[in-house]
Amino acid sequence: MDIDYILQLEDISKYFGSVIALNGVTLRLKRGEVHCLLGDNGAGKSTLIKTLAGVHLPDKGEYLVDGRPVRFQSPREALDLGIATVYQDLALVPLMSVARNFFMGREPRRKLLGSFHVMDHELAAGTAIEKLAEMGIKVRDASQVVGTMSGGERQCLAIARAIHFGARVLILDEPTAALGVKQSVNVLKLINRARAKGISVIFITHNVNYAYPVGDTFTLLNRGKSLGTFAKSAVAKDEVLDMMAGGAEMKELMADLEGVSI
Repeated sequence: MDIDYILQLEDISKYFGSVIALNGVTLRLKRGEVHCLLGDNGAGKSTLIKTLAGVHLPDKGEYLVDGRPVRFQSPREALDLGIATVYQDLALVPLMSVARNFFMGREPRRKLLGSFHVMDHELAAGTAIEKLAEMGIKVRDASQVVGTMSGGERQCLAIARAIHFGARVLILDEPTAALGVKQSVNVLKLINRARAKGISVIFITHNVNYAYPVGDTFTLLNRGKSLGTFAKSAVAKDEVLDMMAGGAEMKELMADLEGVSI
């Protein structure tokens, strides 16, 4: 397989009993690319995300990382290879501070009284502020409770945390959902910064208006099947919108109905 791809799904299918969630889907992610996965509710995006993240094993097809086949038994195995997924719920604790959320489960430690190890709050706070600043997020006080942050700021915190802990691939599950325009723009800027650092991004969304400005490549899903993958240079935003809305089918239907009395 082509080693220019950091991640590949080749002809993947996933079944839940008699339900076909994914049917022969291929997705290939280049290094340092923003690949947008587009589709409405029920298109199969969630199942594809969980397959990429190591939650689901595919029933058919092949999953490759750095050109080598993998069969993840857990999300931890995917994370160990640098594949980090940021879900809509963000896995943040609202009542904990920015620093505690940034390092949750991986807190820096220092010795106390020569034998006891405690969290190094000063190092954690300084590192969190520094790394967030590198991604364009200004936090004056790392002891700020996350629940007081805006939705966009929390998204950025979750993304910056994943990058700091070694993500080579970022899978972002509807990161602009339920955000206002200004907050969404900040998240899109963060995606651009991640790409500038050489990180590959899979941006899952149903919003073409947000995907098109940052995307390099677009894969469209509909009812578990891929409608194709398109480079930005080969497809206009209106064409992507048309394909998502089934525009061609609708135009054909309207032509057939023209002149018919209902």
